[in-house]
Amino acid sequence: MTHELLNGLSSAEGEQVLKLGHRVIVPSEATLFQLGDQADRLFLVERGRIKLTLPMQVRKREQDVFVEERGPGQTVGWSALIPPYRFTLTATAVLLDAEVIAFPREALLRYFAANPGAGHKIAFNLAVVIGHRLQLFQTMWLREMQRTVEVRSA
Repeated sequence: MTHELLNGLSSAEGEQVLKLGHRVIVPSEATLFQLGDQADRLFLVERGRIKLTLPMQVRKREQDVFVEERGPGQTVGWSALIPPYRFTLTATAVLLDAEVIAFPREALLRYFAANPGAGHKIAFNLAVVIGHRLQLFQTMWLREMQRTVEVRSA
């Protein structure tokens, strides 16, 4: 399987990185991590889907607002590599059990220090993932701003 985080790495480098992680089964509807939790692991989705939500108050009730789903080959939990190392969304397995590879932050940082070329490629790939999220939130924000302007104009 191709993982977005490992794009551009040689087969040997990719295998070295994958050996740093361990497989975790996330039961259907179970939470992998919650907003605000300490982010000490980054995850690559191997099987299933992970739903990312943002808990917020809607009409005086807390609801999980859907942000996006991530599937096989995609990355979740990149907050593990970005200070202040707190998850910014809640991640839940969707419908069926999901399988992820969990990478401890410290193991990744040691690998990056020992293999700066591979670390650079992974950092670039992580920037692409983060850029995607920023575009997604910008689109959501613009839609909400448009609704607000339309309501005020009516």
